[in-house]
Amino acid sequence: MGRRMGERTVVLGNRPGVVSWASIVGRKEQEGPYGGRFDQVLDDELNGETSFESAERKMLETAVTLCARKAQREMGEVQMLLSGDLLNQIISAGYAARNLQIPFYGLYGACSTMSESLSLGGMLADGGYADRLIAATCSHFCTAERQYRAPLELGNQRTPTAQWTVTGAGAVMLASGAAAKEAKVRLTHTTCGRVIDLGIADANNMGAAMAPAAADTLCAHLKDLNRSFEDYDLVVTGDLGHHGRDLLIELLRQSGVDVREDRLFDCGCEIFSARQDVHAGGSGCGCAASMLCGYLLPELAAGHLNRIVFMATGALLSPTTTMQGESIPGVAHAVVIEHGEE
Repeated sequence: MGRRMGERTVVLGNRPGVVSWASIVGRKEQEGPYGGRFDQVLDDELNGETSFESAERKMLETAVTLCARKAQREMGEVQMLLSGDLLNQIISAGYAARNLQIPFYGLYGACSTMSESLSLGGMLADGGYADRLIAATCSHFCTAERQYRAPLELGNQRTPTAQWTVTGAGAVMLASGAAAKEAKVRLTHTTCGRVIDLGIADANNMGAAMAPAAADTLCAHLKDLNRSFEDYDLVVTGDLGHHGRDLLIELLRQSGVDVREDRLFDCGCEIFSARQDVHAGGSGCGCAASMLCGYLLPELAAGHLNRIVFMATGALLSPTTTMQGESIPGVAHAVVIEHGEE
């Protein structure tokens, strides 16, 4: 059974298995350096629907369905769906769950939702509360821009610190007991993040708002397990982007962490190339989710990576708080994912 280690880390003693995963992205993401890694690419931003919100819901629904299919399982065999998204009342996840008819826990961690769902799902599987569950999330550039900043039709100029919300979705099936025995990838630890707020109030500078939470969680994780960067092939952050990544390095060094920059992998920095002019990089729930399912998990399954810590980062703002001049709190949760069968 799982047990606590240190102040904020849980050891997943039964090592839940990661038995399948699926990723879907948009055309812009396909044009990035990892474009050939994703399972599916949307034909257009509307994804065959009449609104961008419906397009996002359908993308998440398809990712969950594909994840189950890759595990050769019927949807009725999935005991729980843990999912959320960026939109008000997590409508993409809720409406997808309505159509999928899987028992559903709706989560909101903003862009940290992929690691939050894996963390909670790992503990549920480790404790024997689910034999098979799916953790998933998504985001869509057009829906996020409309909700958090301005309608695309306005054509507003983006600031240098702005990031491009990834149109993408990722779904991961976790299993326990007999269902996990042949899994080549496993969850071994999870560290719960705190909400950290250093007073950043610029909605176009998400990296700076999230970096303090990432630093806080990673410092706690390394301390709890008495580990360093050397113990991981990659320390993966979700979507800090170039400015946020630089700030994270500075904050970690101020805390006495010996940072190995060659092992610090930020999905927001990696998913797009410099020629795509996305300014500070990628963001959104789908950024970390699609990179995890499109690139990182296949590399772990193949043994090209042996151990990573995956830490998606979320900015906990809303249009209401932004209009009221509130600052932007951040949160990050960390999950250790390792190669290896039982």
